[in-house]
Amino acid sequence: MEGEENGTSVPSCGGSEPPYAQELLGSLDLAGRFLFAILTLMTLIANLVFIEEVFYIYRKIPSSKRSILIWINAAAPVIATTSCIGMWIPRSTMFTDFTASVFFAIVIHKFLLMMIKECGGQKLFLKRFENGHFKISTGPCCCCCLCLPGVRITRRSLFWLKLGTFQFALFRPVFMFLSTVLWTNGNYSLSNLSPKGAAIWISCFVAVLTIIALWPVGIMFQQVRVLLNCKKIIPKFALYQFILILNHLQTAIINILAMQRIIPCAPPLSSSARGAYISHQVLIMEMFLITLISRVIYRRRYSELDPPECIAEEAGVKKQTPVPNVTVSEDGLGGF
Repeated sequence: MEGEENGTSVPSCGGSEPPYAQELLGSLDLAGRFLFAILTLMTLIANLVFIEEVFYIYRKIPSSKRSILIWINAAAPVIATTSCIGMWIPRSTMFTDFTASVFFAIVIHKFLLMMIKECGGQKLFLKRFENGHFKISTGPCCCCCLCLPGVRITRRSLFWLKLGTFQFALFRPVFMFLSTVLWTNGNYSLSNLSPKGAAIWISCFVAVLTIIALWPVGIMFQQVRVLLNCKKIIPKFALYQFILILNHLQTAIINILAMQRIIPCAPPLSSSARGAYISHQVLIMEMFLITLISRVIYRRRYSELDPPECIAEEAGVKKQTPVPNVTVSEDGLGGF
């Protein structure tokens, strides 16, 4: 009432629509403009580092691994770029978030393929672990079910692991396209989580697909982490996990806080728009650091693993090496 009597109002705090880019830029003070410049520079540097890494991969890495490594290394720069676009143009948040989510869905599948490639490919992987078993009591599905029996490593079980990640790379874009279509018609809104809304159902389906996709990656990592320790698979897996947590869990937490008005509005940004605004800025800084760390880890040239035949021959030689039996006669003991 006081705002109406004074002839001023703050409609952005009451609505959920983010402002136009010119409105946001016009409301920035000197510190805000400086922050925009720094974050944009971080995004530019991250992309330049990635481009330089692509040239390195094409020069030094075998052709069978190039595509996979480029996809995985592109995860952080792509998320930083989409976040930067969402920061400059708040009304594009829906499209930029969907683009980052779809891209990372493909990266999850590529990371599984990378672990198999680092073992020498599918055939050599099956030879190395022909008598082994996959430990399926791992996260995020069955980390508490320690009594689950192992699954024998065969071509069929490996196919099911690949299918688990591939379905996410296939169906995530489908659900994102459906969400965009419903959003244009006014039927999809993350602020409307009632059973009658489409957002709650699509989010539940995507969550189930995500868990199904992450499970095969965890199973494969548990199987190869000792073998691929010489190729720094643990730091690579840690970076993959960081991107997953920051891009999905962190963003979801910030959005929930914004919808509950715990993050207050700051005209021209409503609470939900400000939550997305903060999420984008934080993601740019985090993805910038991950890009630099990824360059250090993936740029190293690691020696290839020995073929399974060589390992078997070395084991056979060790078994056939006679061990001298040292016998001491009673006469010899008498001399002491």
